[in-house]
Amino acid sequence: MMQNVVAEGLAISGGTRWFDLRDRVTGEIRRVFLWVPPGKAPASGWPALWLLDGNAVIGTAVDAMRAQAFWPTGTNLGWGVLIAVGYPTDDAYDSFRRSWDLGPPPGQVYPPFTPDGPKVRTGGGAEMARFLLEDVRSFVECRTPLDPQRQSLFGHSFGGLFALWLMFTRPDAFANWIAASPAITWEDSFLLDHLDRFDADGRPLRVHLSAGEWEGDALAPFQANGPEAETRMAEKARTRTVAAAEEMAAALSARGVTTRFEIYAGETHMSVLPVAVNRALSWAFALSVD
Repeated sequence: MMQNVVAEGLAISGGTRWFDLRDRVTGEIRRVFLWVPPGKAPASGWPALWLLDGNAVIGTAVDAMRAQAFWPTGTNLGWGVLIAVGYPTDDAYDSFRRSWDLGPPPGQVYPPFTPDGPKVRTGGGAEMARFLLEDVRSFVECRTPLDPQRQSLFGHSFGGLFALWLMFTRPDAFANWIAASPAITWEDSFLLDHLDRFDADGRPLRVHLSAGEWEGDALAPFQANGPEAETRMAEKARTRTVAAAEEMAAALSARGVTTRFEIYAGETHMSVLPVAVNRALSWAFALSVD
């Protein structure tokens, strides 16, 4: 697997390293951020939190971990490995590539983001899933031992959609699933067809669903009188982010899945991200679980 690393470097946050890893099937290059706790790994290997949109979240995740895990009696947070997958860019997002990678199949085609740009495609989720579960997992396990029973996946927005789709299609892939502001109603709510067929097959899965307060029926105060207020309200009516996540939590609970739904006060779809990342740490690495 090492021959698939085309570049590597040291990120700013607390010893985080990044590796530009070539997909062994498609040849596409994605950036994998890796942070390993200090000290010796447990005998069973490290628990790990995998994060989508890695460029946008790895710094927050590492800083939150370093600030809390050293004081477990005050935070209930244990040490674990952080694995974040993004792209070779200094920007927080590569919107074009994430549309393909995080959009579950079959996907659709949309107008370009820019006037002269390529058309935007979704539906590459199976390709991304294989990259995560085969390429990245093998690469990380060559560098540090992982506990196969304590692996967690976090995704926000499109990433939350991807996480839920992967759970429905590969419930064996992770034990804990965290979907923040998931785009459940995307592309005519096709995800609900997967929910209807979902069978955890006796696995003790744990799912955390969340959304920001201002993803519900009202705009944030700073948006309410803005020029885009009417457009934003129409979009809310289409996406139903809070209601859809709450309904998903109820449906999963009814199927016997340990599920929690949470609304983050005072947060919008984008401002919710640091709060959601911090909650993902506790969902993945809690020393005492309720």
